[in-house]
Amino acid sequence: MNKIPIFQKRKGITWIIFSYILIIAGAIAMLMPFLWMLSTSLKDINQVFIIPPKWIPEPIHWENYKRVFELLDFARYYLNTILVTVGRMAGMFIACTLASYAFARLKFPGRDILFFLLLSSLMLPFEVLMVPVFILMKNLHWINTYQVLIIPHALGAFGGAFSIFLLRQFFLTIPKELEEAAIIDGASPFRIFWSVMLPLVKPALAAMAIFTFGSAWNDFTYPLIVTNTDNMKVLALGIAGFKGFREGLTQWPLMMAASAMSILPIVVVFVLAQKYFIEGVKTSGLKG
Repeated sequence: MNKIPIFQKRKGITWIIFSYILIIAGAIAMLMPFLWMLSTSLKDINQVFIIPPKWIPEPIHWENYKRVFELLDFARYYLNTILVTVGRMAGMFIACTLASYAFARLKFPGRDILFFLLLSSLMLPFEVLMVPVFILMKNLHWINTYQVLIIPHALGAFGGAFSIFLLRQFFLTIPKELEEAAIIDGASPFRIFWSVMLPLVKPALAAMAIFTFGSAWNDFTYPLIVTNTDNMKVLALGIAGFKGFREGLTQWPLMMAASAMSILPIVVVFVLAQKYFIEGVKTSGLKG
């Protein structure tokens, strides 16, 4: 039996230790802005730019979180964001799952050309579409309504191409024998899709849900151009309201407190679904 040389064992251990040091250093670097946000949210405005900076404020101003709700209609912004996010996720689930299944498992004329055109839309930045989208929404009399914030995204107009691609790659990895067995048992095409195929792509669905949730929850540019009243603002727009809030002075502690409360749902969703998210990203390109 061959024995591994001692120097190779030491080299392997050294590499493992070095890898862990890099990972820990990267994790700390990623956490620094988040920790600084929490620290700033508990400070007085005069303590924000003190040199050297203090990570633990003295005294701690817990009332900053209460003032966020007193100075702005933050609860309304939160409710609007929840409604918009849930509506977009529900629409994306229906539209993208059906479209991706059709591109992956059904044969129809022009399928590959349509899929190529769909992927080509990923190369168009939203800035190119801002003016045409605004004109279209204005002609539909949807400006400053919930439907303008939900329906276009729910139908996959912005970001739907990536979700369709992600799900399509998963559908392609499923053996055709499963479909054939379901057909022999007398299942309809929709029953095959719903009961056989869809449960097998849960990792991709979780990844799509996280991507959709994050983009909808943090959306700023699109709501900015299609809403114009305070009662229709979402969280991203509401938080921006603290910039130059009083006499041109940005209320950094209040902005950080509002930001901390706004990212909490994203952190919770990612922690609960990170297993499926990582699996979905890892295996999304297995088969083309």
